[in-house]
Amino acid sequence: MDCMEWIMGYGNAVRQSLPGTQLRNFAVVLLGSVLAIPALAQISDNQIWNELASGNRRFMNGKPERRDLVARRKELEKTQSPRVAVLSCADSRVPPEVVFDESLGDLFVVRSAGESADPLAVGSLEYAVEHLGTVVIVVMGHQSCGAVKAACSGEKPASQNLDAVVTPIAASCTKVDKSKPDTFDLAGRDHVHSVALELLAKSVILKKAADEGMLTIVEAYYSLDTGEVTKLR
Repeated sequence: MDCMEWIMGYGNAVRQSLPGTQLRNFAVVLLGSVLAIPALAQISDNQIWNELASGNRRFMNGKPERRDLVARRKELEKTQSPRVAVLSCADSRVPPEVVFDESLGDLFVVRSAGESADPLAVGSLEYAVEHLGTVVIVVMGHQSCGAVKAACSGEKPASQNLDAVVTPIAASCTKVDKSKPDTFDLAGRDHVHSVALELLAKSVILKKAADEGMLTIVEAYYSLDTGEVTKLR
């Protein structure tokens, strides 16, 4: 049950027990609560991104937070409730927990070469949103992505499995000028945008959550040379 359903159900129960004047007063309060939900959700989303950005700055400056990982591990023995999921490339230089300076239980991370929205990735993110209470999904591409370079090279992949990696990126390669030095970064950024759109197009669960203001998808890009994660959209 989401917040809206709970409020409306509670309102119906109270409606049957209050006299006229008190009922009207209650209705005003209830309506105000309902109207405030989108605004509160938006503030929460912004706060979450600001926390991620602060963690990224700590990473960039070489000043990560000191954490008691043993105690944190014990806290998480029975449950998890990550507010943020990250769909990112499997590149060994781009571990989301490290670049955002987050700890155990903070991020639900889905990784594959090229961070595409294949069924396994979409299903994993659906699980995070539907069962773990995740409210923000960060789709994060990165500078000098090997999957993007392979897709834009036009060369035939050596296997069907590798073809499955580059095929979803190929469309982004057609939108950029391959003679320019920043071709791969531009294609990579476009692919991030395409993946973000695909998550909503391919998943009824994610789209419903987004439409109801319960989920925000953030598009981001990681720079290998600076360590900075830039919010694209």
